[in-house]
Amino acid sequence: MSIEFKVEGMSCQHCVAAVTRAIQEQDAGAQVQVDLSAGKVAVQSGASVDTLKAAIDDAGYTVVGVDGN
Repeated sequence: MSIEFKVEGMSCQHCVAAVTRAIQEQDAGAQVQVDLSAGKVAVQSGASVDTLKAAIDDAGYTVVGVDGN
């Protein structure tokens, strides 16, 4: 499943690593692409949207939108 999250609060490579790690703790095989300038996180994962959103939130960032298929 491909999901794109609009995320607030990301500003540096530490943020990229933290979000990526949080998602991959839920799905070790997840592919994560972070676009800092756009505030977007694209994820290919078998985990549910709610699970991934919670992982991003728990990492200290705010999901403000979700676009998934």
